[in-house]
Amino acid sequence: MTCRISNTTLDNHPPREDTRHPDPRPPRDPPGRQRRFTKTSRILAELAGGHADRTWDKRIRQLIRPDLLILDAFAMRQLSASQTDDLYELVSERQGRSLIITSNRAPSDRYPLFLNPVVAESIPDRLINASHQVIMNWPVYRPNKRPRNPADRPGRSAVS
Repeated sequence: MTCRISNTTLDNHPPREDTRHPDPRPPRDPPGRQRRFTKTSRILAELAGGHADRTWDKRIRQLIRPDLLILDAFAMRQLSASQTDDLYELVSERQGRSLIITSNRAPSDRYPLFLNPVVAESIPDRLINASHQVIMNWPVYRPNKRPRNPADRPGRSAVS
């Protein structure tokens, strides 16, 4: 599987040199190319809705169609049996197509999240054996953006 991500591959315009004023235009896909970025939970909810209104086949085809599918926040919580089956179908159908998965869990920590042990082996097997893994291990970004508590300032007492 080949997945090339760069501004020249996915966008019609190159990045601007002046980083103080980012390009206000949203990135566009080159003609004939499609991509989709979404949270994994939203994809699974979308497919669950397809079971309810009998449009599951149409919805899974729409998820298979993009040249690149990016599933954010993969394996954040335990999946139901139906969600596990839907995810298995999506990963199986996208075999050979570009798929990027972001997760805060190590691959070995994902197995208990799938209720069916056979599927728990199959999904990671399909993902890992036909992929390139990029493991980024650094401090979490969001806590740095959290508002500071005035009581945490040096030289101030938390108790008045």
